[in-house]
Amino acid sequence: MPKLNDYLSVGEAADYLGCSTDTLRRWDRSGKLIAHRHPMTGFRLYLKEDLDTILSGVARPKAETRRGRKSVRKARRGGR
Repeated sequence: MPKLNDYLSVGEAADYLGCSTDTLRRWDRSGKLIAHRHPMTGFRLYLKEDLDTILSGVARPKAETRRGRKSVRKARRGGR
């Protein structure tokens, strides 16, 4: 079971991911990222492990998409 030290606040998590706090809140509302709540204050907290999963998922598709775009362009030009 994670300890309270394993969690990051909204601001800390935003800095860790390189995005805004509003983005994190939007991802929470859409279900892309799960926010846990501080037991005393009710503030959003994010597990660092969950943030690492987001980062690893973002890094892989970009490389695959880039390759995919090249092949789509070639197909449009008739293979040139």
